[in-house]
Amino acid sequence: MFTIENTQIKAVINAKGAELTSLVHKENQLDYMWHGDPAVWGKHSPVLFPIVGTLKNNTYIHNGQLYQLPRHGFARDKQFAVEEHSADTITFLLRSDADTLAVFPFTFEFRLRYTLFENSLAVACEVVNTGREMMYFSVGAHPAFKLPLAPGTGYTDYYLQFNQTETTPRWPISADGLIEQSPIPLLENTNRLNLSKDLFQKDALVLKSMASTIVTLGSNKTPHGFRFDYPGFPFLGIWAAKNADFVCIEPWCGIADSVNTNQQLSEKEGINKLEPEESFTRTWTVTLY
Repeated sequence: MFTIENTQIKAVINAKGAELTSLVHKENQLDYMWHGDPAVWGKHSPVLFPIVGTLKNNTYIHNGQLYQLPRHGFARDKQFAVEEHSADTITFLLRSDADTLAVFPFTFEFRLRYTLFENSLAVACEVVNTGREMMYFSVGAHPAFKLPLAPGTGYTDYYLQFNQTETTPRWPISADGLIEQSPIPLLENTNRLNLSKDLFQKDALVLKSMASTIVTLGSNKTPHGFRFDYPGFPFLGIWAAKNADFVCIEPWCGIADSVNTNQQLSEKEGINKLEPEESFTRTWTVTLY
């Protein structure tokens, strides 16, 4: 485990998966991260790379060859190297190797850089194509925040508030983890989503084409919550395990396969393309209060 801190907050990150496991606001002594109970959901904040969500039959096709990848890819289970570490910043690095090339035929460098500034944590995800051909990939985040957050509050005392008024449906997920083609109304000319455990009885809320790039966790019962900025991420997932005491805010550059996918990686919805020697960076930031 590695720690970064400043005068206001402290973060703990595991080199396995470069996974954020704890985020404490020193003034209120609250840890905002889910504690990772394995009986419920044993993760805290897994990184999603080189795919987001589930592939049809856990497989995809590239250059006529069939490859197999598990849900959300392999990065969350890999040991990252520490490339840089100071008091308030740490950078983790994962490079392609023989194991990754067997399931993802591209050479790459994948970095996660955690930086503290006052009461905020910024997480930059960088992908570099170190190969000689076009690289196709998805990347995303999956941080789980403890809910209820403050003592004396309940799950339904909290809401998510977006920075734009939204009219957007959710895209249901099939039993096989694929995106179905008939969206269901969710947000109707509003910027607020009241939280309840019933929301997640049928898996994640998958949102596309939102105007918002900021979502805030708020409550009428406590002043404590957070602001979550996710510019440049075209998809957003909101999820909790059934009846679990957390909520995941998941910004994605990529999405699970649709039920009618042709499984061609280069034609996959939301896929990112990276020329040789080029890099791709997206940053999400959480501000605690």
